[in-house]
Amino acid sequence: MLTSTFNSTLNNSTVKNIALVCLADLIVGISYGALAHSQGFDFWVPLTLSILVLAGASEFLFIGVIFTGGSPISAALAGLLVNSRHIPFSFAVGDLTGKGKKALLGYHIMNDESVVFGLAQETEKEKRAAFWLCGIGILLCWPLGVIIGEVLGSFMDDTHVFGMDAMFPAIILALSLPALKDTRLRITAIIGAVIAVATTPYLPAGIPVLLALLSLVIYIRK
Repeated sequence: MLTSTFNSTLNNSTVKNIALVCLADLIVGISYGALAHSQGFDFWVPLTLSILVLAGASEFLFIGVIFTGGSPISAALAGLLVNSRHIPFSFAVGDLTGKGKKALLGYHIMNDESVVFGLAQETEKEKRAAFWLCGIGILLCWPLGVIIGEVLGSFMDDTHVFGMDAMFPAIILALSLPALKDTRLRITAIIGAVIAVATTPYLPAGIPVLLALLSLVIYIRK
């Protein structure tokens, strides 16, 4: 009934695109679950994070910082810093999340994908439907992917042999390629990559990626 409601509001192309994004998140979740298992985390840790945090970038960063010797506090602070982009998101989709208790769930399922699909629609009804369909889809697919990844990880001696560690960056790269047709944006991305690679040997995990965002200043100024 819920699916039919969304289908009647959104066109087939939008529903299909949201489904593909949710599938991609499930695949990334498999990578995340397998990596967490290979790094010695108990099953409940990545699963709890996937349900309560529901933010892939900060979750990857959290387990990465701890695995490289960082404290849980520093890992949590790094994750909060990465998720600080959700602050402007909350203002942008304030009308889509609903009110009262519903808003609590609405803001919980707010992520890059649900915000993009929500704001990309034309009417308020379509925006709200796309936001909720994508958000709920990822809320279901992300933890499911983590569970599958944990199970697969228990049968693998080394997840790196199967390329599980490469799934997340490969998907992100694939999603980024269309935007790189813009020459200015491509130059900005290259500069950001150079900054990240150059600072990685000297800074804690996650910080080089944040520093790479400095390259956006060049793009904005131009």
